[in-house]
Amino acid sequence: MFIRKRKNRSGSTSIVVISKRHGQFVEVKNFGTAESEEDVSRLYVQAQKWLMTNGGQQSIDFDDLRGREFEETKRVIDNMDAAIINGTQLLLTQIYDGIGFNRIHDDVLRHLVIARISQPMSKLATVEYLKSYYDEDVDLNHIYRYMDRLYKTQQELVQNISVEHTRKILGGRIGLMFYDVSTLYFETAKTDNLREPGFSKDGKTAESQVVLGLLVSNGGYPLSYSLFNGSQYEGYTMLPIIDDFKQRFNLGDDFVVVADSGLMSDANVKLLRSAGYKYIIGARIKSESKAVKEWILSQEKKDGHYFERKRDSGERLIVGYSDKRAKKDAYNRERGVARLRKAYSTGKLTKAQVNKRGYNKFLEISKDIQVSISEDKISEDERWDGLKGYITNTDLDAERVVAQYHGLWVVEKAFRISKGTLDIRPMFHFTERRIEAHVCICFVAYKVYKELERIIKLADINMSIGDVLKVARTIITVKVNMPENRDVYVKTLFLTKRQKDIEPLFKLSALGLE
Repeated sequence: MFIRKRKNRSGSTSIVVISKRHGQFVEVKNFGTAESEEDVSRLYVQAQKWLMTNGGQQSIDFDDLRGREFEETKRVIDNMDAAIINGTQLLLTQIYDGIGFNRIHDDVLRHLVIARISQPMSKLATVEYLKSYYDEDVDLNHIYRYMDRLYKTQQELVQNISVEHTRKILGGRIGLMFYDVSTLYFETAKTDNLREPGFSKDGKTAESQVVLGLLVSNGGYPLSYSLFNGSQYEGYTMLPIIDDFKQRFNLGDDFVVVADSGLMSDANVKLLRSAGYKYIIGARIKSESKAVKEWILSQEKKDGHYFERKRDSGERLIVGYSDKRAKKDAYNRERGVARLRKAYSTGKLTKAQVNKRGYNKFLEISKDIQVSISEDKISEDERWDGLKGYITNTDLDAERVVAQYHGLWVVEKAFRISKGTLDIRPMFHFTERRIEAHVCICFVAYKVYKELERIIKLADINMSIGDVLKVARTIITVKVNMPENRDVYVKTLFLTKRQKDIEPLFKLSALGLE
C-alpha cells in the first residue's frame, strides 16, 4: 500500500491510500480533499499514520515522489531571500579576524580593507561596491568620519596588532628588519606642510607627493610605516622610524637592519653605529678609496666566491662575484652603449643632451661640443662586472650577510603590491589626517594580503593570490527563509572544481589557524 495525492479537475487534491491487487490499483481508504497546501499536508500526515498502523511498511509511489521533489524545490526557490557573491568577503573577513584586527570595534575599517583588496577604488565607488556585492549599507559620510577617528585614535593599535601577529608567526622575535622608501603622488600640484614636489619614484615631476617609509620583517610582513614631507631626502627617514619602532615595541638589540646603499650616507651609517644597531647595507664599491678599489679588482673572480676586508671602524666590507650578475652588467652596458652610438653617430652634442646620466658617463665632451665614446672608460667599467659589495657590523658569515641583504626584495614587492594591486596611489585626499588614514587602510590591506599568501602556502594550494581571489569572486552564498522554523538557512556554495580547490581556505580551523 502507498499514499497518493490525486489532483481533481476542480483544482483540489485528494489524499488516498492505494493498494495493488492482481495487477490493478485499488483505493483502500480516502482521507478527504483539500484546497490549501497546509490542509493537503495535514491529510497526508494522517494517511501516513494510518498506513503505519494498518498496512505495515509503506510502499513508494515514485510519481508522487517526483511531484513532491518538484514542489519542495519550487518552495525553496520561492523562499530564497538572497544570493550574494560574497566569497572574497567571507575569505578575507576570517583572515582579518585571525590577525587580530577585530579588536578594532568598527566594521567600517573591515569593509574598507576587504574592498581595497577585492576591488580598489575611490571611497564613493566603494560604497556602491559594498552594497552591490556584499549587501552592506555603509554611508559615505560615515566613512569620512571614521577616517578622522582612525587617524586620531586607532593608527597605533593597527600597528600593534600587525607587529604582535608578525612576531607570533615568526616564532616570537623579529630578527631582520628591511627598510625602504617610496613616493605617493597626488593628481594636483597644490602643496602644504605634507605635500610637496620632490624626487618622484613614479616619474611624476609636476605633482605634489609624500614620502612613505616602510619597515617590514623577514618574509615581507609589514611592521611599521611613516609619512614624510614630499621633498624630504629619503636618507633622513630611516633612523626616526627604527628608533621609534624599537622604543614602542621594546625590541632591545635583537634585530638586524637591512637597507639599500641609496639610503646610506656616511652620516646615516655613523648614526646607526653610534645607536648600537646591527646592520647590513649595500656598499658603493666604486666610490671606495683607491687602495680599496685596487684590492677589490685584484681578487680572483670566481662564481659564488666572497672576500672581505676589515675597516678602521670595525665594519666588514664584503665583496662577492657572480657570473649571472656579470652577464647582466655586460648586457646592460652593451645596450646603453648601443643607444649612445646611435644617438651621437654624428659626433655632435645638442644642448638638450648635455648631462652625465646613465651611460652618458662614457662620453667625453670637447670645447667645440664634439663628442666621442671613450673605449677606455668602457673597458674600465667592464672590470667591475659581477662584483657587488656589502657593509656590515654583524658577526654573520659572508654567505648569510649576502642572503639577508638580498631579502630587500620583500620591501620592493610590498611597494609594488601596494601601488599596483591595492592602488594606494594616486591619492585623492587633501587633508593630513585623511591622507594618513588612507595609508593606514592600505597598510592593513597589505597585512591581510600577506597573511592570505601565507595561508595559501600552508594549505598547499597551488594557486597565486590573484587566482584565489578571482575564484573567490565567483562563490555565492544563498539565504533561504524557513517560515515554519522562523529562521533563515544560509549556505555558501562551492560548485566548480576551482571553487572546491580553495574551499579549505574558508575553514581556517581545519588548518589550525583560528
